[in-house]
Amino acid sequence: MAGKGARRSAGRGGGTTRRRGSGLVLRLAGALALVAGVGGAWGWWHLRHWTPERSAWPMQGVEVGAQDGEVSWKSLKAIGADFAYVDASASAFARDPRFVANFEAARGAGLQVGAVHRYDPCQPAGPQAGNFVTVVPRDAALLPPAVELDQVADGCPVKVSDARVESELMTFLNQVETHTGKPVILKVSPAFEARYGIAARLDRNLWLVRDRFQPGYGGRPWTLWTANAALANEIAQGGLRWVVVQP
Repeated sequence: MAGKGARRSAGRGGGTTRRRGSGLVLRLAGALALVAGVGGAWGWWHLRHWTPERSAWPMQGVEVGAQDGEVSWKSLKAIGADFAYVDASASAFARDPRFVANFEAARGAGLQVGAVHRYDPCQPAGPQAGNFVTVVPRDAALLPPAVELDQVADGCPVKVSDARVESELMTFLNQVETHTGKPVILKVSPAFEARYGIAARLDRNLWLVRDRFQPGYGGRPWTLWTANAALANEIAQGGLRWVVVQP
């Protein structure tokens, strides 16, 4: 009987040990989850507020459009923006409703200014170029124009071949460059580059996009880099598109 009692006592002790062990594991798991949560929150905060070091990237600026709402250009200048690319036009007919206001305000704040057209591979080159040159003044003091290449032709109502996309884009570039007197910068998204490999086909300076880390998908050196597509600040509600120039 004494032996049975001892075994029961040992069993109860073993159960207590197991429960204590389980509690310790749960506490450790909770602590690790807390650390991971804090680390994740810090990482998110750091990414939202990060800009490249000014010592390594002395020329920094922004891309601004109607989506950013009303912007304080003096504040932008104060936080270190040296230049601004202003969204001007898109496709054959669309125009950024805040282009004129942003363009004039950016110049008034002492920033260098350039204009961006959002290219639509479903539309012919001529009307798109006409849209851009109607909106953007011919001015030698402007930065080189930029064309945003993000939309691919897979969803066009009428099938557009890859060769046609390239030839129409080349026509667009020639017409815009005739108007501005400067080579166009190609702002190429990863999706557009993966679809068409345009960086290797067209000899123009590249503007690539990748948060926090330098982009390499163009296959050759870039000139402009959107280093933070949603820089947290009090100037634009949704975050600024922060851009740096290759030194």
